[in-house]
Amino acid sequence: MRSDVTHFQCEIAERIATVRLDRPDRKNPLTFDSYAELRDWFRDLVYADDVDVVIFASNGGNFSSGGDVHDIIGPLTRMNMKELLQFTRMTGDLVKAIVNCGKPVIAAVDGICVGAGAIIAMASDLRIATPEAKTAFLFTRVGLAGCDMGACAILPRIIGQTRAAELLYTGRSMSADEGERWGFFNQLVPSADLDARALEMAERIQAGPNFAHMMTKTMLAQEWSMSIEQAIEAEAQAQAICMQTGDFERAYKAFVAKERPVFEGD
Repeated sequence: MRSDVTHFQCEIAERIATVRLDRPDRKNPLTFDSYAELRDWFRDLVYADDVDVVIFASNGGNFSSGGDVHDIIGPLTRMNMKELLQFTRMTGDLVKAIVNCGKPVIAAVDGICVGAGAIIAMASDLRIATPEAKTAFLFTRVGLAGCDMGACAILPRIIGQTRAAELLYTGRSMSADEGERWGFFNQLVPSADLDARALEMAERIQAGPNFAHMMTKTMLAQEWSMSIEQAIEAEAQAQAICMQTGDFERAYKAFVAKERPVFEGD
């Protein structure tokens, strides 16, 4: 998997990739280029055999301030409808790439996490934050609808319909305590411990059956639009596939031997 990226930071070690937006002096805003490169990177992740988990980390005390006012918002006011739709589809494609990348994604959120930054955290599978984290879906505050990049579909499934409606209508900031209480954040940790805790969680996931993790992520996404009967059948098929993996046999042999299984992801 590529780590030689241009518009964000990427490090890969021990099958864990850590990505960060790379403009800490401006609270890590997104640009046209960083949107596109992140989209392409997460799309490529589907085919990567050398990465099992991704940490989307903060940088310089902040996660992301969303779309850059000067590099994105200004130019958008001068675009025609075709150009605007190309842009909004591209931003949505980033969310789809994160959801469909086949690898668990952990967002490690510190400080400002707003606009498209909040969407990236929302699209991640797990979210750890510091008490200083401030998350806001700011779209109505710049004259746009709250239904951006899948927010009206995904956010209610995480925190509930009425809480999501409040945040999307008002654009107000959700505190870290609220985020944990509402289920947006899995846990809060001191800022000094954020990276270490995210890595600890990533290592725990990476040590598990990674083919099965891919299947879990796939089912979590696909079952949104299924009936209960369809979901049960899809899970039956998914589990039957997992029962053919080496990791399933390794787990059985380890159990019989009263040992801890060592998974290899196949």
